[in-house]
Amino acid sequence: MNIPEIPHDQSLIEYPSEFPIKVMGVMQEAFAQTIVELVILHDPTFHAGKMEMRPSSKGTYLALTVTILAVNRTQLDNLYRDLSSHPMVKMVL
Repeated sequence: MNIPEIPHDQSLIEYPSEFPIKVMGVMQEAFAQTIVELVILHDPTFHAGKMEMRPSSKGTYLALTVTILAVNRTQLDNLYRDLSSHPMVKMVL
């Protein structure tokens, strides 16, 4: 699916900008590292220091906030698509 680029004057996001994305999944050893590696494919400037981790109260789930350098709508759409379709990810906001 090819989504057309939104004209700059109609976008709610000003590019480039720091853009936080929340990613939630089941608590497991490789989850955070897997997400870091996936995000780097879309934002080569991303590193683990730009990620916040919060376990659920029972420790069943892990919520990650990854802050990327968003350069355009296509990059964001592709990243959301890859995160949402990953088997370790339960939800992306």
